[in-house]
Amino acid sequence: MEAAHGTSHFLRDGVVMLGFALGFVLLFRRLGLGATLGYLVAGVVIGPQVLGLIGDAESMIGFAELGIVLLLFIVGLELAPARLWAMKREILGLGLVQVALCGIALTAAIGLATNFSWAAAVALGMPLALSSTAQVLPMLQSAGRLKTPFGERAFSILLFQDLSIIAMITVVAALSRNPADAGGPPGWQLALMTLAAIAGLIIAGRFLVRPLFRLIGGLGEREMFIVAALFTIAACAGTMELLGLSTALGAFLAGVMLADTPYRHELETDVEPFRSILLGLFFLAVGMMLDLQAIADRPVFVAVAAIGLIAIKASVIGGIAMIIGMGWRNALALGLLLSQGGEFGFVMFAQAQAGLLISPEAASLFGAVVTLSMASTPFLMMLTAPLRRAAQSTEQREEPNNDGAGALVIGYGRFGQTVAQMLMLSDIRVTLIDIDTEMIDVAGTFGSKVYFGDGTRIDLLRQAGAADAEALLFCLDGAQLDAGVLGAVREAFPRPKIFVRAFDRRTLIDLRDAPHDFAVREVMESAVTMARAALEMLGENLQDIDAAEQEYRRNDDERLDAQRAAGDYGAAREMVISHQTELAARARLRIPGRPTNRTGAGR
Repeated sequence: MEAAHGTSHFLRDGVVMLGFALGFVLLFRRLGLGATLGYLVAGVVIGPQVLGLIGDAESMIGFAELGIVLLLFIVGLELAPARLWAMKREILGLGLVQVALCGIALTAAIGLATNFSWAAAVALGMPLALSSTAQVLPMLQSAGRLKTPFGERAFSILLFQDLSIIAMITVVAALSRNPADAGGPPGWQLALMTLAAIAGLIIAGRFLVRPLFRLIGGLGEREMFIVAALFTIAACAGTMELLGLSTALGAFLAGVMLADTPYRHELETDVEPFRSILLGLFFLAVGMMLDLQAIADRPVFVAVAAIGLIAIKASVIGGIAMIIGMGWRNALALGLLLSQGGEFGFVMFAQAQAGLLISPEAASLFGAVVTLSMASTPFLMMLTAPLRRAAQSTEQREEPNNDGAGALVIGYGRFGQTVAQMLMLSDIRVTLIDIDTEMIDVAGTFGSKVYFGDGTRIDLLRQAGAADAEALLFCLDGAQLDAGVLGAVREAFPRPKIFVRAFDRRTLIDLRDAPHDFAVREVMESAVTMARAALEMLGENLQDIDAAEQEYRRNDDERLDAQRAAGDYGAAREMVISHQTELAARARLRIPGRPTNRTGAGR
């Protein structure tokens, strides 16, 4: 009975949380205020201090922090060496300067304006320098600015902020003065343990994780692939937790281990739904845990601290942006966009509290400051919209081909290799996707980077950049495509041209109503080439060979049209070229018959 009651209680809480989250997120999205603010307000409303519908926010946030773990994993997946190298100046320059200057300025402000110790000021100031990746990136995407120079600079700062979490975690651990840790290792030893754990996980990823995914990919079991991805994240995070380090750091390393593998796109699309749901629950739990009484007791402190946080970060980031040559409008927009506190601030405040660097009341107050600053961002962006529109009108956007790959080749077998190499020779950037792990490994030995994944999945194509591509070329072996898949692809990606390698004429017939721009039967052209070569070597003149090819193509097209119209593979049987139809065709084209003794087989 108790188990049944517990299950019922869990289901009731789930219905309440998801229902309020759905309602508030839809409302705030409709108002243009973003999903994050919707989750936060929904959490406040159902939390113990308003309606009291959900009381155990502490236990839920422990579960919802998995959203942070998965977010860091996805951040790690983005850190492929090639991408890092291309953005090295923005990440290591702009990102480093922003985190350092904002961290110093906020630490100094807290230390001078309050009675906190300098260790506490550092533990609070460092995480306040971080912005909300979960809030900013969707705003850039919805505005269509993620692939612009402005968006790339914002993303570079966010990327370095995520990287800097590792250093911040280590610093907080080194500053810890918790008596419970007295028998444990000192801070410097924790830092060494962190470095050793990082090295150990990287080695494990190289020699254990990658072979595991290669094995699972060869089996073709997508469910096992998802299980393996979640297992890898949990194992890395659990290992770090066992050592007394950050689970988020472990998840980040798991992503980095797999960032330069063919499985990156597949992993990202598999984990993304879990990340989105759990991150939403995280913000919901943050809203539930918001200490309204602490805010009510010290409303002026919270308001002034939130305004100070926004003003300091906006000024520092805007100033840096102007120094590197951005116009004042873009610099102001960038500063305001990144002026809020970030979701990792809650994680860092909890660690600082556990290390006895700050009190629970201080963690609640600064959690409220971060929450208020995040809630203000949509309003700030709305108020400055005229300035940002003026900046956007003068911003030079890159050409679509520079946004990523100009073409996606799905299937890199014997057919796809020829297609892809000809596109590359024409200076078209190509992303290669295949699900055959053995072929991916072989292609890698020849210097070809092929990503692992099911190229018929809309979410994977979107992750690979199909929306910005000029062409999608389905070079899949066998009858893997149907009208439903191509219809979904066209609906999701109306821009790119769709090219299809059809397995046989049956596939062409099945795709008669499917949206595509070009389809070719996989062996037809090579068969025609071989037939022409045979006729030449058998002594036919070129004019007769051309006439035979034209007649074959005309007959084949008419037969296909008849079969498509009838929806029957067996239709138009009389049009199949046989000895009798060949004689009729020769007569129509005035091609003389061949002597029956030339081939020894007769006619």
